[in-house]
Amino acid sequence: MEEKNSLLKTKERPDHRLKKNKHFSYIYKKGKRKSSKNLTLFTVPSRYRNYRIGISVNNKLGKANVRNKLKRRLKEIIRQENLPKEYFNYVLLAREGSQNLTFEELKVQVKELFK
Repeated sequence: MEEKNSLLKTKERPDHRLKKNKHFSYIYKKGKRKSSKNLTLFTVPSRYRNYRIGISVNNKLGKANVRNKLKRRLKEIIRQENLPKEYFNYVLLAREGSQNLTFEELKVQVKELFK
């Protein structure tokens, strides 16, 4: 039984997601803002030795499948480019028009924001 359970376990990795509304609200209020044409990045120094990131996509941008596709693209860009630095918390906010961008155009804007 133990062998079967050990096969099902995945690699443990640190959880870098912001989950609670109060964390998002704090970063919106206290964070420094940096904007591009279609995205806004809020940053706040963290008390811990890791980073946490949240992605926010408004309902006005489209139906659920459109919003989820945009979130998946943003997460993948962040993962591929290894962008977040330690000791910071981030909220990446998608604005009107970001759902129409190609993957490469999104990548350019996200890289610019994280510089």
